[in-house]
Amino acid sequence: MAVETGAFREAMARMGAAVTIVTTGTLDNATGFTASAVCSVTDTPPTLLVCLNRSARVRPAFTVNAAMCVNVLSGTQGPLSERFAGAFDMIERFQEGHWTTLETGAPVLEEATVSLDCRISQIVEVGTHSVIFGAVDALRLGGPTGGLVYFNRAYHHLPHIEAK
Repeated sequence: MAVETGAFREAMARMGAAVTIVTTGTLDNATGFTASAVCSVTDTPPTLLVCLNRSARVRPAFTVNAAMCVNVLSGTQGPLSERFAGAFDMIERFQEGHWTTLETGAPVLEEATVSLDCRISQIVEVGTHSVIFGAVDALRLGGPTGGLVYFNRAYHHLPHIEAK
């Protein structure tokens, strides 16, 4: 028996995930969206995946550009996440924060806890979503800060804890 879509969505809402802003394009023609469906695939070679709804207005930019950057947000960046998840146009989205580049030219958020600059290696269509695989070309670790996670349809702030 198949699992009902609403029940599956409720189950997935109970899986906490880091909040990210995924970008593509260049500083002059930037595109980005908020994502929590991001995970590591392998560390050899360093690869991650991002899930993007096939009906999202940003999707065409990710099929045209060969690069993306996954910017992991800190606990204080909930408003920036909402900006990239909302109805703002791309120029308005990128007016907040300080944006630079690393290897690929995709926009990198200087204030991110970590930014993973990737070359898109493959896009696989699965149901309603595109699964975008990115080979990590460069990364930037931000300063010590707490994280931002999305759990049970709400943002939660994780405290910064020094590594032992």
